[in-house]
Amino acid sequence: MEIREPQKRISKLALKVWKITGILHSILVWMACAAAMFLVSLFNWSTWFTSIALIIALFYSVLFIFIIPKLRWKRWKYEVREQEIELQHGVFIIKRTLVPMIRVQHVDTVQGPLLRNYDLATITISTAATVHHIPAIDMIEADRLRHSISALARVDEDDV
Repeated sequence: MEIREPQKRISKLALKVWKITGILHSILVWMACAAAMFLVSLFNWSTWFTSIALIIALFYSVLFIFIIPKLRWKRWKYEVREQEIELQHGVFIIKRTLVPMIRVQHVDTVQGPLLRNYDLATITISTAATVHHIPAIDMIEADRLRHSISALARVDEDDV
């Protein structure tokens, strides 16, 4: 029996949102790097501290602005079926999760300022044990999916 991967992808605009988030985080890392450079000059410490701080800041920026968002987008897939929701995500370690419809308690959509700017939303699927997320879905698709999951979960409750 062949086990197939989930077929649906999140919005391609997620790449822009994750790159902007990477840029904002990188700004904080570069500010910490500048503070380290200031302390090195203030206390006449070895210049190795400055070199190490610059290498870490550069590595962090390249990794979280250019590499991680692409890998994350390529791996993020989901599929809503009648009996379950399947999620697949992860950058280096790929995680696949099956959420039985009978376990779904409620479904929400969440939008932060960046997601709202690109007309995207994150869907949160709550069960008794945990909360699952499907990030960066087009708002219309997110609303449709929320109603669809809610209806399927309601049907399963009636079956019990």
